[in-house]
Amino acid sequence: MASQTDSVSIFAEGTFEEQILELVNYLARLRSEGERTAFTASFENALKTEEGKTPISEDSERQKAIVKDVLKQVQSIGDGSEKEVEGFFNLLYAHLLSLFAPGTPELKDLLAALLQTIASPSSDRLSTKFRILSNLFNLLPRSSPFRSLVYSTILEIAVANDDLNALQLTRSEVEQWISEWAISDEEKATFLKTVAAAYATTGQTATSYEYSLLYIKTLPSGSNAARTAAIEAISTALRLPDLFDFDPLFKLDAVIAAKDHDLFPLLQIFLNNGLSEFKAWVSTNGGLLEKYNLDRTQLERKIRLLTLASLGVKHVGQSLPYAKIADALDVELSQVEKWVIDVIRAGLVWGKLAQNTQTLLVTRATSRSFEREQWEILEKRLLSWKAGLADVLEVVSSSKRLAGVHAPGQA
Repeated sequence: MASQTDSVSIFAEGTFEEQILELVNYLARLRSEGERTAFTASFENALKTEEGKTPISEDSERQKAIVKDVLKQVQSIGDGSEKEVEGFFNLLYAHLLSLFAPGTPELKDLLAALLQTIASPSSDRLSTKFRILSNLFNLLPRSSPFRSLVYSTILEIAVANDDLNALQLTRSEVEQWISEWAISDEEKATFLKTVAAAYATTGQTATSYEYSLLYIKTLPSGSNAARTAAIEAISTALRLPDLFDFDPLFKLDAVIAAKDHDLFPLLQIFLNNGLSEFKAWVSTNGGLLEKYNLDRTQLERKIRLLTLASLGVKHVGQSLPYAKIADALDVELSQVEKWVIDVIRAGLVWGKLAQNTQTLLVTRATSRSFEREQWEILEKRLLSWKAGLADVLEVVSSSKRLAGVHAPGQA
């Protein structure tokens, strides 16, 4: 919703007095006919300069006071057309950002009050609210610490109106923003937690999980907050039916720091081990499944698919017998094809079933982690390919030599 462009400028016509009266006249629309005259007159009087005094156009303190008074009168986004609403807020933003020093607590308080007004509970004119907030986001410099405040408000409105997908937010955008904003690690963590919570609230648990990993990275690994977040991330990763990549969790210091937690051994099983280790763990820790809302049937499905993926990694380019798969998964031979189809759909293994030979030709497989063992497998595979290519080159060279010897017209 908010663009990636640098801050933009708004060019307003007229004197300061004329621009303020333009704002006031817009606000006056919401008042009764009898109140309008008195309302606008109060601002007209405030804009006048007594003889011998400094003109308001040269008095920044008086300008600040008047803009604050205007801001206090903003109780909603108004009842104008979308163009009028956008024009009103753009003009108000221009005065706020030109009169008050960037990054100061005073400007932060003024913006916070305005954002609260814009975010007031209402499903009316949702697109207009998104537009005027996006304008403010893009008006602020890319490094502004207040961009997080504005986007948090956008998220609040989107969640309240079940319209989060309209923002089309991407993880790469968020990572770029927090790298640019002049805010502390604590503030970055707060923003990322807000994003993760927004997706969790709207039922998008998988996306929420991805942002929670970013959130954990910004926390001191030994803090209570990091431990709590790490344990929640572990249970979420185990709970998500289509999440098979547990390696990113093990790259987080906070997760490693929680190795004394009851769920950590289970996480290790899903990263490195198979079905037999899972069953052994469940036999002595079954109560933890209920405690952390983990479904055993779903976990068994995941560990079987991961076990088959690991088996596939060891047999890339080879035919894997059904019997070997059935043994690893502890299933009947008749169920093998079902599990192979599932693992292919999950994107963990690529291959071709051969019913006549009862084998799976593995063409590609996803490794659950990439440590020393995986590097050694890769090295062996590359050496094998190198040897194969050398044989091919030798055959080609021999063919060329023979062709040269038997070419017509040669002595």
